[in-house]
Amino acid sequence: MKTQLMEPESVVDLVPQILNPQKILVPIDFSTMSKQAFQYALRFAEQFRCEIILLHVVEPETVIAGTPLALDVFAQLDEDTAAAAADLAALAASSRNRPNSVTSAVRNGHAPNEITKAAKDLDVDLIIIATHGYTSWRHLCISSTAERVVRAAPCPVLVVRDKEHEFC
Repeated sequence: MKTQLMEPESVVDLVPQILNPQKILVPIDFSTMSKQAFQYALRFAEQFRCEIILLHVVEPETVIAGTPLALDVFAQLDEDTAAAAADLAALAASSRNRPNSVTSAVRNGHAPNEITKAAKDLDVDLIIIATHGYTSWRHLCISSTAERVVRAAPCPVLVVRDKEHEFC
């Protein structure tokens, strides 16, 4: 089998066919970096005229087995979910001057799992997620939601780092 090289113009012609998202999922943890990922998504949505879905995952407090509960974990989870829904709605509303559809959703559970489940359930074409860029021991201790999403995602993932180019 002989490999055929493509001319740069023909490669560029293929890009719209390869990447033509209709739905973009943007996980939001309300950090500066996740809001930057949302800005990336807005630019993609302008380019491809697609829908953006903002997603926040509320992770339940971990309870150590055998210890008495000092607070009602489920009531706290409901409060956190309601607060996140309001904050997401405000973030979505801040983009209303753009010609794209921006919706939001809140899920409860382990963030990487819920993000990949949402991508499947909502049939998204692209995930744009922020990473905080932790390295060495901090990465080992904290782990990376973005890394876990990249490994399990059912679609392409664009990871936005702190030192990326500004689109806006």
